Amino acid sequence: MMQDQELEFARSAIRSYLQTRPASADTAEGIHQFWIRWPDVAPPLSLVLTVLEGMRDTGEVESINVGGRTIWRAAR
Repeated sequence: MMQDQELEFARSAIRSYLQTRPASADTAEGIHQFWIRWPDVAPPLSLVLTVLEGMRDTGEVESINVGGRTIWRAAR
């Protein structure tokens, strides 16, 4: 249950961030640290990766490879 809430919190935060900053792009680590204002202790990075992969599957975001790093951004 708690993880479901964290997943939805992260999904909502990423959507809000991209709505106000549609040209933003970052690594999963950057998104985890800077895009999401966690109310308490941040959950593991794997939770954000799960959210990003789900959002990629639904066409909301895309990942691109830049210099050996995976960068996430709003789907173009």
